[in-house]
Amino acid sequence: MHPIVGTWDVRVKTPIGTIAAVYVFAQEPDGLTGTATAGAETVPLTAIACDGDNVTWRQAVTRPMRLNLDFAVVASGDTLAGHSRAGRLPRSAVTGTRRTA
Repeated sequence: MHPIVGTWDVRVKTPIGTIAAVYVFAQEPDGLTGTATAGAETVPLTAIACDGDNVTWRQAVTRPMRLNLDFAVVASGDTLAGHSRAGRLPRSAVTGTRRTA
């Protein structure tokens, strides 16, 4: 099982403020799947790829505006850290902790 599998409380520091979201990653026979929930919006994660502890994925959001986001994080134990990027906008810092219960 990959170290990213589980439920994560994630914070993304964007230019318009910090967004808190819950990410759920699961190991399926065909590979990893995932969702992200922030507020009332839940979106699927696509193109999830792993190289050791390094994980990348894509997601589309509609709030606070329509954006296509690319994520790159390192999952280490019960923490993750990395960045997200929306097109030409600056990188946003991403941090998270795994839920244990």
